[in-house]
Amino acid sequence: MDRSQKLLSIRPLIPSAKIVPNMSEDERFQNQTLRPILKLQNDLFLISFQNYIKKMKNTFYEVKLDKRMDYITNTIQKDLKFRNSLKGMIIGQFTAEEYELYSKNSSAFNKRMMNMVIKRLQDQLQYFDKLHLVQ
Repeated sequence: MDRSQKLLSIRPLIPSAKIVPNMSEDERFQNQTLRPILKLQNDLFLISFQNYIKKMKNTFYEVKLDKRMDYITNTIQKDLKFRNSLKGMIIGQFTAEEYELYSKNSSAFNKRMMNMVIKRLQDQLQYFDKLHLVQ
């Protein structure tokens, strides 16, 4: 089994990520590649953002709950080091063929990927609260 086959074999299936004949190449890439990779890497995203919160002296917990959504968005959009780290977690899971496709339109895909990660972290906000209560 080669690298591509191994990568594809560990990705979770997402039944709601439909692939239909007339969808755009970008949408197909999102549903076929990005969504399964993001689901696979979810725990890593959570841990890395938790680590980011700690590095920033827990200021995340000082902002009101409704502002935490903005905190996540701003962090991923403005902190290039952290953003590049997240991109690496995703791109490292691409097959060679997927990377070829990604590289043709990387800026659009990067935007799409980061928006998906932002949404994913925001949807799991309670994860960070639970961790904070334990500390």
